[in-house]
Amino acid sequence: MRRLKLTKNEKEIENALIQGKYVDIDKADFNKIAQAIASRKKNSVLNIRINSEDLKLLKKKAEHFGIRYQTFISELLHRIAHN
Repeated sequence: MRRLKLTKNEKEIENALIQGKYVDIDKADFNKIAQAIASRKKNSVLNIRINSEDLKLLKKKAEHFGIRYQTFISELLHRIAHN
């Protein structure tokens, strides 16, 4: 049997599964999670102009959190819109 070559992230998931870090959840919890993910789906495009220094700082903060800067900015806008 030929073994697939896994990415680093996939290997971490496989190891977590083997170690029992993931647990089964009931259908109601699964549906609640799926609904939350679906509600956060990005379905619009926004083009804005921003100060280059502000963008550098946003990119630096996103890097600190280990996420892409567009995702970071999108999350900031989401939080502001819902508060």
